[in-house]
Amino acid sequence: MISKVVESAAAAVDGIEDGATIMIGGFGLAGLPAALVVAVIEQGARGLTIVCNNAGNGDTGLAALLKTKRVRKIICSYPRQADSYVFDELYRAGEIELEVVPQGNLVERIRAAGAGIGAFYTPTAAGTMLAAGRESRTFDGREFVLEFPIHADVALIKAHKGDRWGNLVYRKTARNFGPVMATAARRAIAQVEEIVELGALDPESIVTPGIFVSRVVAA
Repeated sequence: MISKVVESAAAAVDGIEDGATIMIGGFGLAGLPAALVVAVIEQGARGLTIVCNNAGNGDTGLAALLKTKRVRKIICSYPRQADSYVFDELYRAGEIELEVVPQGNLVERIRAAGAGIGAFYTPTAAGTMLAAGRESRTFDGREFVLEFPIHADVALIKAHKGDRWGNLVYRKTARNFGPVMATAARRAIAQVEEIVELGALDPESIVTPGIFVSRVVAA
């Protein structure tokens, strides 16, 4: 019997190695797999590269992970906001590396990894500091910048419901980065609010098929 359900968040993140690249879903706190992030903190992996939308809020979740100083680099769209003081202090002290990626580019680079696309051109960031050192070409009189996929060892995502095969449905905007991140990582781990029986999820509503998911935990 196939079952990807594990008994705890700690079991879900077991095996994440030092130096891993981890994608973390969520737009701010919406869709953030908080229990899995806490489990990574407790698990102890170091030298991590984190791919996410922003650089943490307050002292909890991703910000708490950054505070351990076990993240060497973060790739995100919004590194600074009113309560991103943990990241701000680390960055100003030179204790963390930052790669800023416009949000549309971030999503497309992740999607490209999942779709097997080697690279793509985009007009976003053309002519700005973010395009410095990157190859560019002109199409129909408009400059485009070459971007490359972002792959990950692990994706930590949050869904509304899941079954033992790993099929997932999301709740409204909490879906955000979850589906594309699940396709772009070697291993996707899903935190769900409820695990349901096989057949309970409407096939037309399943956004992430279980083939992309390695582990599921209710938290």
